[in-house]
Amino acid sequence: MAAIVDLDPNTAGMLHAALGPDSVVLPTMDALRRHLETQFTEDAVVLGPNIDLRSALDLAGSMRVTRPSLGVILVRRRVDTSVLADAMRAGIFEVVEERDLAGLTAAVRRCRDLARALRETVGGPQADGDGSKRGVLVTVFSAKGGCGKTTVATNLAAALADGGRHQVCLVDLDLAFGDVAIALQLFPAHTIADAVPLAGTLDTQALASLLTPHSAGLTTLVAPVEPGHAESIPATLVTTILELLKQTFEYVVVDTPPAFDDHVLAAFDQSDLVALMATLDIPALKNLKLTLETLELLNYPRERWRIVLNRSDSKVGLALSEVEKTLKVPISLQVPSSRDVPASINRGVPIVLDDPKHPVSQAIKAFAEKQVVTQGGSGTSEIPPELRTDRRGVRRRRAKTP
Repeated sequence: MAAIVDLDPNTAGMLHAALGPDSVVLPTMDALRRHLETQFTEDAVVLGPNIDLRSALDLAGSMRVTRPSLGVILVRRRVDTSVLADAMRAGIFEVVEERDLAGLTAAVRRCRDLARALRETVGGPQADGDGSKRGVLVTVFSAKGGCGKTTVATNLAAALADGGRHQVCLVDLDLAFGDVAIALQLFPAHTIADAVPLAGTLDTQALASLLTPHSAGLTTLVAPVEPGHAESIPATLVTTILELLKQTFEYVVVDTPPAFDDHVLAAFDQSDLVALMATLDIPALKNLKLTLETLELLNYPRERWRIVLNRSDSKVGLALSEVEKTLKVPISLQVPSSRDVPASINRGVPIVLDDPKHPVSQAIKAFAEKQVVTQGGSGTSEIPPELRTDRRGVRRRRAKTP
């Protein structure tokens, strides 16, 4: 988002129209300073031609020290060498002529790109929200459909929110057939597809406008309504969205499709934990074993894997000890069978909220506390771009899971 200041309402309105609805107009420099005291994710300030040059230079000089990722853009009716020299000394990001609205838009975009790069490099309030640490991201995945990914993801997100004690965002990354909105009986005004036109300028404020609240502490970013929109959402945009959400929320939970596509790999790259799901049947366990082998092939750290066994008390002739021995990974969460779970889904209320003392609720809340909350902050290591590229190449050639 960009903050615009000009003493003339007509000029301020013209600048606002050029920058779009995700910009905000403030009437005075004092109002701007109050705005910046609370809006730590602000990336750009546009000072109109009716703002005194000395006031503009003083603000830029101050922000250069206290908010180095904030870019100050100066709009003048005429740009001469004297103004450019003063602006350069004060640390103003760019000087743009009043009539050059296209140049102003491009300057704000460059300002946002620089701010994003600075956040990734040095952190700070803009990167960490409360100035401390990034949120923990958990991806829920199964290579086989029907294992209960959405049920576990929605209940895990609700358990982490804990009635508003924590701020949690649930992301539906099943872009073609996502069920989070239906499972929670949401009627969203926006979906993740609405982020596509904002891809070059997306920030936390713009992303916040696409979110749909559910209950205290729990917010969602739902999948597109039309399955065809999935093809228009690039994996790079998913990466940006998840990075921004980790800056804003304490916990991010990602529900995924049953496929190793680029969107899922982007989520894995950002994940502090990956909850890998299966049920007590041979096809599901076979796919889980192939998933583990694929993750190892793609060099995803084993310490981030968590095995989740849904309907774990099913009497089907398979012992849990045999499953762990076959997988060579311990089971972190056993979710018991219950008819109450589909009933809660039909009501649009996660069972951890509908019946907190239910055995399913207790199991998921224990997992949330012991496996997720104890992470305490992002443990995600930086992944070199060449490795990410190689992962996708290997995945296409060798990691095709049924």
